[in-house]
Amino acid sequence: MNESPESINSDPMKLRPATPADREGIVALIDSCLKEYGDAAFLEGTEADLVDIDAHYEPDSFMVLADRDEVVGTVALYYDKNDRSVVTLRRMYLHSSLRGTGIAVRMMDWALNKAVELGAKRMELWTDTQFKRAQSFYKNLGFIEAGEIRAIDNGAIPFEEFKFYRDL
Repeated sequence: MNESPESINSDPMKLRPATPADREGIVALIDSCLKEYGDAAFLEGTEADLVDIDAHYEPDSFMVLADRDEVVGTVALYYDKNDRSVVTLRRMYLHSSLRGTGIAVRMMDWALNKAVELGAKRMELWTDTQFKRAQSFYKNLGFIEAGEIRAIDNGAIPFEEFKFYRDL
């Protein structure tokens, strides 16, 4: 657990804070990942935070992996302003061509290090019950299934998510 954005960066790929100019690429990446499961990004519902990232995330807490000008990965941390001991991992997406290359592990290392740096004691995340590959990924990195399931019905396609956590 000692990855910094610099250790992921290789010309032309860079892990860097998201900017408003990245919004279209972020939405396109997440939409393409969701379409693999017959779903789509829903900016009026579950993906509403993507409309204004700066309003939903603290500075340098929403990162993009950019290959030149194309967004090929995202990872974000969300802090409850009342309880900084717990951080929520959000928006962990990677272009399908990069999965299995080790890049996602290095992105997760960045997230874990950032959470510890900011004083978090636990990381939590929710992942769609259909995302079996993601569930295996999180378990392989020491995350534990919490036994909680939540139903999401935001006006698009209803789905359910499993909760995972890892003490830091």
